[in-house]
Amino acid sequence: MNTLALTQLATAIVLGTTFGAGVCLLVSLAPRWGAANLSRRIAPYIRDVTDPRGTTAWASAAAFDAPSIWRNVQHRFAGVVGGSEGTTRRLRQAGLSGDVASFRGTQLVWAIGGLVVGGAVLVVLALLDRFSALAVLLPPVLGVTAAIAADYRLTRAARVRVGRIQDELPTVLEFLALCLAAGEGLLDSVRRVGAVGAGDLTTELRGVVLAVGTGSSLAEALTRSAGDLQIPSLSRCIDHLVAAIDRGAPLAHVLHAQAVDAREDAKRTLIEQAGRKEIYMLIPTWWACA
Repeated sequence: MNTLALTQLATAIVLGTTFGAGVCLLVSLAPRWGAANLSRRIAPYIRDVTDPRGTTAWASAAAFDAPSIWRNVQHRFAGVVGGSEGTTRRLRQAGLSGDVASFRGTQLVWAIGGLVVGGAVLVVLALLDRFSALAVLLPPVLGVTAAIAADYRLTRAARVRVGRIQDELPTVLEFLALCLAAGEGLLDSVRRVGAVGAGDLTTELRGVVLAVGTGSSLAEALTRSAGDLQIPSLSRCIDHLVAAIDRGAPLAHVLHAQAVDAREDAKRTLIEQAGRKEIYMLIPTWWACA
């Protein structure tokens, strides 16, 4: 295919897309296009044969339900990609309320956006007479890159939030120990710290209090929260706390000891990070000497 044919094809794509967008805008302004169909208009008067959404049972199956179709696409794409366990853990660590299917839907949207951008770049290259055979690979490469970028964004959000929780852990444990030393019970202490705090760990404590209020025991709610987050330092503290509850040990001393251990772990982690990045730490010194 010569350059003239590619230029004509790109021009046809641009003009066809513009014409299609204009037709869609005109059709959306038509009065009958957005009007409710007959089944939706008569649904309030025949409640005995309607489903909970207010549409008739015989018509709801045939009606175009975009949210249901999109949800089905999300589940199918999540089944094809897989990795639901790791994705669920990262969603929980990042503090996002969606499930794996919704995240895969977002990832699919990113991939489609990458394909669209790549196609637009191909059209521009063809119009500028700079089209080449390797340029055909641009849309799929951008689509895969966008999908990987969405996954990396979730991983980074989870890592950042886990780091904040680890930084907040010693302070929260000391506040809990202080409340227990003042004579409050463990549940009241957790409720107080969760109410006055504004960090990510205190948000998790508010979730624990909510779970206790809906029928779960405090030990069960704490264990479930630690299991969902899967942060080693937090899981270790929760395990010691649950063991102290079962054995009747003084909780204030246990929490204080766990706070000291958490601070030592933070210092050790900082020293390890400095050891791994000692070459990068020399760059400012080299820059100043230069």
